[in-house]
Amino acid sequence: MPHKITLTGSATGPLREYDRYVAFDMREKGSPSAPKGLKKSTFISYTVFVAKKAFNKTGLTKKSIMHEKILIQGEPTLDIPIDECPGEIGVICFQITVLPNKNDKEKNGSDATKEPKKEDSAPSQEQKNTESSKQEEEQAQAPVSQPVAKEEKKEVETVQTEALVQEKKNETVLKPKTLPNQPKGTQDHVNFEDIIVPEEFLKTRPNPQKTQKVIDFVKRTGRLDEPLTIEKGSNVLKDGYRRYIVAKTVKMNKLPVIYVSVDHYMQEDN
Repeated sequence: MPHKITLTGSATGPLREYDRYVAFDMREKGSPSAPKGLKKSTFISYTVFVAKKAFNKTGLTKKSIMHEKILIQGEPTLDIPIDECPGEIGVICFQITVLPNKNDKEKNGSDATKEPKKEDSAPSQEQKNTESSKQEEEQAQAPVSQPVAKEEKKEVETVQTEALVQEKKNETVLKPKTLPNQPKGTQDHVNFEDIIVPEEFLKTRPNPQKTQKVIDFVKRTGRLDEPLTIEKGSNVLKDGYRRYIVAKTVKMNKLPVIYVSVDHYMQEDN
């Protein structure tokens, strides 16, 4: 009766292909202890012969067979030529199986332990149905006046906003126009080039000392001491020629003015 042999491990040499079979080498440790007086066996080398059809079913390749752990079941043979069987013992393989790696086992074990936790934490279908039914009951029992209340709230907010806008408009109308850092009584600003100086003003020469005082005031405060008086509509200078000269000297672009009408001067003349 032929002897059976079982080997486990990885290939120690490259895969060799023949006509209908493949061959590769394996190695196993020898006996740890030998009878007294005999040499200890460190390891035994095998050459395994597997039919191509059986080998292809395992999914192994020339590269992976060097790294995968495999199980060989077969019987020893001494009929293989020595050039095809470099191992100490030839093995005719009846069955070849790829064994799972240790890392894969640990990973599968950890996944198996995690799955029950997920199932425990996930709500059951009955709980979901119960929650959905509760929500439907609460929606059914909720007062229908909620949308109406929201609409009323929006209307109140709209009315309040309109009231605030109207109040700001009223404040704008009631408050007099104030111009920051301008002489008291200023009604508007007019470009220097737009002011028309009458001939009678151009013929006069303002007092230099008083003019210098106004220049010093402008340099100190950044504004004129009083606004110029001009005719409304025509921008003809009626009063403030000295301040006009100062503005020209210090190169002011806009001048503070007070408007007067033509009728005003006609009444004064009468």
